[in-house]
Amino acid sequence: MKNISRRNFLQVCGLGIVAAAGASALSGCGGDSGSTTGGGSSTASGDSKIQTIKDRGKLNCGVKADVLGYGYLNTETNEYEGLEIDICYQIAAAVFDVTYDEAKAQGLCEFTTVTPSTRGTLIDSGQLDIVAATYTITDERKESWDFSTAYRTDSVGIMVKKANGWTSMNDLGSNTIGVSTGSTTQSLVEQMISDEGFTCTPQFVEYQSYPEIKDALDAGMVQAFAMDRSTLNTYMDDTVELLQPEIEFGTQEYGVATEKGCDLSELVDETIVELLDNGWIDEEITTWLGDAA
Repeated sequence: MKNISRRNFLQVCGLGIVAAAGASALSGCGGDSGSTTGGGSSTASGDSKIQTIKDRGKLNCGVKADVLGYGYLNTETNEYEGLEIDICYQIAAAVFDVTYDEAKAQGLCEFTTVTPSTRGTLIDSGQLDIVAATYTITDERKESWDFSTAYRTDSVGIMVKKANGWTSMNDLGSNTIGVSTGSTTQSLVEQMISDEGFTCTPQFVEYQSYPEIKDALDAGMVQAFAMDRSTLNTYMDDTVELLQPEIEFGTQEYGVATEKGCDLSELVDETIVELLDNGWIDEEITTWLGDAA
């Protein structure tokens, strides 16, 4: 399904890429959008984001470099790989009206590594056209950026050292949990503790990157590492485990973020919906994450 031509799909649906790209006269970037999935109206005051990308010849994509299965910079090949990398190529295929394989072969994506604290800023500055980086869709974030329909749902986990012998959240006591700067993790953990009636009162320390948190856990500077379970999976080894993994909390939906109100937002959402409908996302999740959607 990776070879699907978006041109053919949209012709069947009666939409057409030309209609989305040609709307630049009526739907420029930078205006207000009432859409929560990137499909709302744009203003006529700005230039077309889609046309800007076409003129540039590259889709500028913000991705993770340290999350296996999603966005990971393979040090052996020096290439980014994962579900979100492939999603970027699918979006590039839609923008440039080529197939997925052609988008990859022509290198139509320019990747930039982002962190939770830089994702939105780089969209605002215009450096990035899209961000596909385990970016959780929240009402607060939708006030600043457009988000596509969710392509993946995840939940939060808490990683601890096996040597501790902890079996309950209450074993955390007042120990320190490492979280990522700019993430929603701390509030989600605190809400879970309250909802479940635990008596622990952990402290939180923010770090700029996931490897820093894992290093801090290994060094004993923090006693737990809390983050999306997909992210934690990157750092699992024989010395660590999830604390009470049976407690499902902090369910989060990942979406592709774009500049609010720009004409690219609608095309991105159409692409994600198409890939969900035709089963491509399910295939990718199985390939990269080893489970079903």
